[in-house]
Amino acid sequence: MKKLTRQISIGGVVVGGGAPCSVQSMCSTDTRDETATLAQINSLAGAGCEIVRCAVPDMDAAETLGRIKSVSPIPVIADIHFDYKLALKVLEGGIDGLRLNPGNIGEQWKVEEVVRAARERQVPIRIGVNAGSLEKELLVKYGHPTAQAMVDSALGHVRILEDIGYDQIKISLKASDVMKTVAAYRLLSDAVDYPLHIGITEAGTIFSGTIKSSVGLGILLAEGIGDTMRVSLTGDPVDEVRVGFEILKALGIRQRGINFVSCPTCGRCQIDLITVAQEVERRLQTVDAPVTVAVMGCVVNGPGEAREADFGIAGGRGEGLLFRHGEIVRKVPERELADALVEEVMNSVKKD
Repeated sequence: MKKLTRQISIGGVVVGGGAPCSVQSMCSTDTRDETATLAQINSLAGAGCEIVRCAVPDMDAAETLGRIKSVSPIPVIADIHFDYKLALKVLEGGIDGLRLNPGNIGEQWKVEEVVRAARERQVPIRIGVNAGSLEKELLVKYGHPTAQAMVDSALGHVRILEDIGYDQIKISLKASDVMKTVAAYRLLSDAVDYPLHIGITEAGTIFSGTIKSSVGLGILLAEGIGDTMRVSLTGDPVDEVRVGFEILKALGIRQRGINFVSCPTCGRCQIDLITVAQEVERRLQTVDAPVTVAVMGCVVNGPGEAREADFGIAGGRGEGLLFRHGEIVRKVPERELADALVEEVMNSVKKD
């Protein structure tokens, strides 16, 4: 069961309080490049991204982000480090959320100015703790970035905001070590009821990063922990969104887009199933409808899996059977299998 956390709103996206876990990503573009950043945000939104974060390294980026936010199709979070003036500028520009650690901003009065401006606009602040940048005193105390050290760091930042009466807070604890991240979130979830943003940071390329993120986030989500999530991958951030929804889909938490089923192939397979499967998945990746599509290679498990899917094919010798909602539609030559299955799915989606 999902843990019930406090509810906040990031733009029009409700976070916590029983709302489903939202999928977010971060732009890899230079925020000062308005055209490139907006293009990437639009691509992310097209893939289903619900919240996007942008880096704000200087005042030029802060000013540009205001213009980006005004036309963005999804809520925008500003990533701020050290300089409170940058936070004030993006708040003035109408930003939907801040990623900011108050302990890194400097004197108390600077934090109070930022909180005052955020409170006026009802803008949440995400405290983001990273194992690679913990405070020196915590490293001295624990010897290295332990799960408890990460939690202590987060709670220290939380207290700064709570002491000045601000509770529109979201928290993240990230490490590249999967089980350390899981342990930290478990500890934090027991200690607070603020919504949590989950992720495995610096997870790696699309291959290794997807595996690490699926394991770590899968554990947390299955335990009811996580109100927003990001799959951190070295590559196109659109892939982060696709992987994020696949994780949620696999856990039965959210259903968006194709649930793709395909067999691993074996010596019984008598068609080029790998090519067919890759082609079908590629061509259907933009479909939002929650339908199950099966690409199966032989007569043992193929017909059963294809019948259970909304649409499917079961391979034979140089040909395959096309299924629609459990019924055989027709027999199709191997070279036409991908086209026939994609056409069947697309015709159904268009009707709906």
